[in-house]
Amino acid sequence: MTDRQITRREFMKDSAVVATGVAAATGVAAAVGAARGAQDAAAIRKTRSYHAQMEYRRLGKTGLWVSAVCLGGHWKRIKEVIDARGHVGAIDPPKAPGDAERFHKNRHDVVSRCIDVGINLVDACSGGEIMTYARALRGRREKMYFSYSWYEKEPRFEGWRTAKALLRGLDEGLRDARLDYCDLWRISPHTRSSRHSQGEVDEMIRALDTARKQGKCRFTGLSSHDRPWLRKVIAKYPDVIQVVLTPYTADSKALPTDSLFEAVRKHDVGVLGIKPFASNSLFEGDGSPDSPHAEADDRRARLAIRHILCNPAITAPIPGLISIHQVDNLLAALKERRRLDRAEKALLDKAGDEMWTRLPEGYQWLKDWRYV
Repeated sequence: MTDRQITRREFMKDSAVVATGVAAATGVAAAVGAARGAQDAAAIRKTRSYHAQMEYRRLGKTGLWVSAVCLGGHWKRIKEVIDARGHVGAIDPPKAPGDAERFHKNRHDVVSRCIDVGINLVDACSGGEIMTYARALRGRREKMYFSYSWYEKEPRFEGWRTAKALLRGLDEGLRDARLDYCDLWRISPHTRSSRHSQGEVDEMIRALDTARKQGKCRFTGLSSHDRPWLRKVIAKYPDVIQVVLTPYTADSKALPTDSLFEAVRKHDVGVLGIKPFASNSLFEGDGSPDSPHAEADDRRARLAIRHILCNPAITAPIPGLISIHQVDNLLAALKERRRLDRAEKALLDKAGDEMWTRLPEGYQWLKDWRYV
């Protein structure tokens, strides 16, 4: 018999050996998967403000398990909810006594509801937001992970582009907010981050790395609207860039090739998605509780969150929530079927088209994030 000839008996014998080997390998893989699953489940139960009905996702190499929807810092449109008489900025608390009192009660109540349902991370990206959420969490700091960026003291502005200045700004901010540390310090460079020189980028990285080693933050990352730049920085500094914040809207999709998410997956980076509702351009109403569009806008919000979470590279979208009702609405989205059916997809596509036409002049750049 030549090397190419084989009897049926030999064939069956060899096949049995191969099958046994495959079964054994499959069994090992299943056992490893089960062990990992058990470890993850145990870690999830230990996360901050754990709730059995909440979905949690791993925030990349940080190893933190955060809720599938987190609390963004902005409070746009809150004026209607708190019945403010004076001006209320998107990132600055109101100053009028009555407005300020109602504002801080609203923020405390929304944070409380988040904690109650298992939402366990808040992101603050300005001095006003940091001071507000540090106040709302006073006495219960360990209930939520605190993502921190005092952008006014970061490289968007000259004078804050050296490691020494950045670390001084972090020290000042933590002191003023009465925070011993932040869980994530994510520096916010220029919105067009590629304008920064390599030397300035090195200073940012040095500041982040130093702050983590000094215990001022537990984890580090960057926020950027500049996709090509962010992809390069992730690849160049994988030990320091543990989390990134980038836009990902109700109409965003991952590019089939050369996507930012290729670098995210390769380097195990956590992703918090900003602007999920495109600065509220997704909605027809004004956010007020008695808006005639309130019910339809609630549905659009749920559809958007479900769409975004279909991308496994996104750890969590972080919408700014201005009421307990909005918290509960997004909690409902997590309990709905993840994949959109044909009718739901058509509805979200229509809403997405309208969203782009409603974008304010200052947010036209978001169109660059339709494909990520």
